[in-house]
Amino acid sequence: MIELKNVSKWYGAVRVLTDCSTTIHRGEVVVVCGPSGSGKSTLIKTINALEPIQEGEIFVEGVSVHAKGTELPKLRSRVGMVFQHFELFPHLSVTENLTLAQIKVLGRSKEDALAQGLRYLERVGLTEHKDKHPGQLSGGQQQRVAIARALCMDPVVMLFDEPTSALDPEMVGEVLDVMVSLAKEGMTMVCVTHEMGFAKKVSDRVIFMDIGGKILEDCSSDEFFNQPEGRQSRTKEFLAKILQH
Repeated sequence: MIELKNVSKWYGAVRVLTDCSTTIHRGEVVVVCGPSGSGKSTLIKTINALEPIQEGEIFVEGVSVHAKGTELPKLRSRVGMVFQHFELFPHLSVTENLTLAQIKVLGRSKEDALAQGLRYLERVGLTEHKDKHPGQLSGGQQQRVAIARALCMDPVVMLFDEPTSALDPEMVGEVLDVMVSLAKEGMTMVCVTHEMGFAKKVSDRVIFMDIGGKILEDCSSDEFFNQPEGRQSRTKEFLAKILQH
C-alpha cells in the first residue's frame, strides 16, 4: 500500500533522512521508534507530502506522492493523520471539526457528513461532547476527536505522529485503547511512538531509526523485542534503556 524508495531529506546542510526504504502492506500496524531527533516524525510526514523530499520516491496505492501532477488534497483525504498536538480548530465545535473537511474536500452533504461524524464520535466514546469546543475537552478527549476526524474521511491508512506524547499520563490509555481497537479491526497504521508496551502489543513490524534519519531495523515485532541477538548494537542499547523500566 505504501512504498518508500531511497528517501532522503535535508534541512539546509543537515541531513534528516538518509536513503529510507520500506514497504507497508494493507492491514499492517507498523511502529516507528528511535531516539529524539532521528527523523521519525519527518519520515511519516513525507508519506502525505506534509514534508517535501529531495531524493527518492514515495507511493501510496500506486500514486507517486511527490510527483508534480498529484492532487495532494485528494491524496491526503485517503491518508489520515493524527498529530502530537491534536490540531483541532479551536473556534469550531467538535461536530464542525468532524464535518468541515468531509464537506469541503470530499463534497459530502452536511447531512451525510454529520451522520459520519457522529458515527465516529460514538466510536471514540465522545457523543455527549458533540456541541463543545476543543478548549472544553481534556487532552485525551481532544486527541480522540482528532482520531475520529481522520476516520471520517474513510482513509486507507492512518498515520500517528506521537499521538500520546503531549498528554497527561492518565489520558494516554484512553487514546491507546482507541488505537488498539483500530488495529484489531484491520486498519493499516503507521505510528511514531515512545509507548513500547503498545508497540509490543499491537505492532506487526517495527522500524527503528537512529540519528541522521537512517533506518537501522525493519523487522517483525517479535524479532525486534524477543530476538535481541539478531539486532544491531545501537538497537540493543536503545532496547536495554527503555525496557529495563
